[in-house]
Amino acid sequence: MSLWLTYPLLLPSLIVGVTIVLWATSLLPEFITALLFFTAAMTAKIAPPEAIFGGFSSSAFWLVFSGFVLGVAIRKTGLADRAARALSAKLTDSWVLMVASVVLLSYALAFVMPSNMGRIALLMPIVAAMAKRAGIPDGSRAWFGLALAVGFGTFQLSATILPANVPNLVMSGAAEGSYGIHLNYVPYLLLHTPVLGILKGLILIGLICWLFPGSPKPPKELVPSEPMGRDEKRLAWLLAVVLGMWVTESWHGVGPAWTGLAASVIVMLPRVGFITGEEFSAGVNMRTCIYVAGILGLAIVVTQTGIGTAVGEALLRIMPLDADRPFTSFLALTGITTALNFIMTANGVPALYTTLAQSFSDATGFPLLSVIMIQVLGYSTPLLPYQASPIVVAMGLGKVPAKAGMVLCLALAIATYLVLLPLDYVWFSVLGRL
Repeated sequence: MSLWLTYPLLLPSLIVGVTIVLWATSLLPEFITALLFFTAAMTAKIAPPEAIFGGFSSSAFWLVFSGFVLGVAIRKTGLADRAARALSAKLTDSWVLMVASVVLLSYALAFVMPSNMGRIALLMPIVAAMAKRAGIPDGSRAWFGLALAVGFGTFQLSATILPANVPNLVMSGAAEGSYGIHLNYVPYLLLHTPVLGILKGLILIGLICWLFPGSPKPPKELVPSEPMGRDEKRLAWLLAVVLGMWVTESWHGVGPAWTGLAASVIVMLPRVGFITGEEFSAGVNMRTCIYVAGILGLAIVVTQTGIGTAVGEALLRIMPLDADRPFTSFLALTGITTALNFIMTANGVPALYTTLAQSFSDATGFPLLSVIMIQVLGYSTPLLPYQASPIVVAMGLGKVPAKAGMVLCLALAIATYLVLLPLDYVWFSVLGRL
């Protein structure tokens, strides 16, 4: 047997590569591809079971699960329709206004809620009810646009707020653990919000309005809402407690996933909760849950097998990093992050990239902290939906076809790299970061 066939990374790379191609092309349903990955990885023993199935033990998986459960309860009790009624009275006068309001709400909520999945869980049933009241039917292109506005607004724009998503926290932890660098909230916000928050949000709104046109109709019924029922009040108080726990996580130390899981259990308890076993079976999309577990497991396997490190070191050798050409180096570092996003997904990229940041800094002459910050543009701009699990979850909740998510991913990525990347370079330079 040749040395190539016995090379330790060959089989893991083959399994990971085939999985990524299947997700990228949607040749099979995403959850079936995830199950095939689990089967092939376990059969070939490319990593320990705790790594391959690590997605099921991650907080992200349980946030997805609890998000589905809470979403069912919010819709059933009428709380979603009540919130939508309040919003649709003022925000459905035009399609641009409606899309902009959903994107802005997704972004604004990131300042007070630390979890992408939690924000999507709260917003999707409300946005769905608002769409229904505005005459936008399920399964229409306009509805796909609103669902994607929640997913993209939640994930991509929240990258500008330090504690608002998982990749940011991974990057922060890696920077502190590897170099003793502690990232601060306000400087981080100032560095990223003008370009990757405000301008990117405007481009996102424009692309959704162009790719997914809609014609909302003002609600016909103008009668005042009825008083909240008993179940609505109980669920509203429960959600208020959950939101309070999420916002104050740094005080009590209980992660958003476990707060959400506890709330989900309460919601399903007989005689105490709001949903039955049949409603749980119908409303909780286990296909998406398995898909997310597969994405997270893939990232763990890539890290543990050494595939990520090998790819990172190869990119370091071939990318044009040169202290005499700063803009080219800026492009190259963003390209490295984009390439890593294909095999590690957004949650895994910062863990590897940040550990290589000192080598990148030496090669480019950029300050170490700036090199670490440059990756944000790359991992917050997925080229395909599977690279960002919150987008996958939003698509699952909204029953958005893979093609629609891919089209918006690619369109926003092209606009980001052609327009926002040069502006981001200018903004880094204005702030004296390069």
